[in-house]
Amino acid sequence: MHTALTRLPARRAAIIGTVFALALGTVGILGMGRAPATTTRSCSGGPTVSKQFFGRTIEPYTGKLTKVFRYTLANCEGMRVRLLTFGAIQQSITVPGRNGRRADVILGFKTLKDYVKEDSPPVTANGGPYFGENIGRYGNRIAKGTFVLDGVRYHVPINNNGNSLHGGLIGFGDHIYAAREVHGSGVAGVAMTIVSPNGDQGYPGTLTETVTFLLTNANQLWMHYHATVKGKATVVNFTNHDYFNLAGESSGSTYNQVVQINANRYTPTNKTQIPTGRLAPVKGTPFNFIRPHTIGSRINRDNRQLLIAQGYDHNWVLNKSGPTMDGLRLASHAWDLASGRELTVWTDQPGVQFYSGNFLNGTLVGISNHVYRQSDGYTFETQHFPNSPNQPNFPSTVLRPGKVFNSTTVYQFSS
Repeated sequence: MHTALTRLPARRAAIIGTVFALALGTVGILGMGRAPATTTRSCSGGPTVSKQFFGRTIEPYTGKLTKVFRYTLANCEGMRVRLLTFGAIQQSITVPGRNGRRADVILGFKTLKDYVKEDSPPVTANGGPYFGENIGRYGNRIAKGTFVLDGVRYHVPINNNGNSLHGGLIGFGDHIYAAREVHGSGVAGVAMTIVSPNGDQGYPGTLTETVTFLLTNANQLWMHYHATVKGKATVVNFTNHDYFNLAGESSGSTYNQVVQINANRYTPTNKTQIPTGRLAPVKGTPFNFIRPHTIGSRINRDNRQLLIAQGYDHNWVLNKSGPTMDGLRLASHAWDLASGRELTVWTDQPGVQFYSGNFLNGTLVGISNHVYRQSDGYTFETQHFPNSPNQPNFPSTVLRPGKVFNSTTVYQFSS
């Protein structure tokens, strides 16, 4: 299993060690994770966290009506992130543009009822929009809902074109997480924890995952994933499923927004969107985002891969070279030229799934009462490759008892 094992510089570890210790109830993360930069900005005052009741819904593990809370992270630059304990969902991310005007730049729903009804799979042929969810146990697809681990064949729910998608029928985005606030020098956030029992959705082993969200005054949202398993080995592939629209979530098509992806190769798929196993060059194809392109400039090309996915919905193999931040590699960069808003994604994961919102079909009403249609948002799902449990040439997604999974992704906004 790919993990982030680089030790932090002693100075930075000293600054924020308390934060991660609080987040996990242990100091062990500091030796194996990433930590946010505490860049000094022109504004003053550290990020804050507030909490409010958001509603009640049934927790699938217990069958009991359970409270859901919304946490709001805010910094002195005007950035605000709203997080739900249901699904560890990012409900909204509000950031300023070039002229200082703020906008919510991710697609989402207004109420808990909306998330339970619309964002819980399976609600469409593609398994639901998964707006803002923490995805697990296994993000992306597993072919025919089956894999072999340690000589045992496991079966997980089929919910997407004959395959298993994003953890099955009741994935990690459909549960209520235990949460606690995290405060430290220059950062503030929330740590959310889920315990998935052995056999949950067919997956072996009792898995504990904590995803910690931290906001800085540098307009960075840090997401650190920490997981262990007991009893049996399992497979894991965590990611976040925000749909971005840097012009604002209700502004309509994103096809004029510009995207750059730090990848010379991608994983083409068969007709059910399962990777063939080939790491194909992007050169000479519509999948070449080494140089920036607008999303819509080539999406209607006569290309079999685009036809299969009805647009972009593929895994890019991230280059090991290129810009870095605190040891994290550049995954992708996006711009909205009109507002000046930019998003840079940094990660230690080997891949990123760029999805252009192909299955938004006008049936979902968003947080500001805008109907979401195809092209209204796009994702950068940092991840291991789809169907890795069945592809021995892909980086392993196996997590064994006694081992720790650690991974970090950062969304950095600017204008």
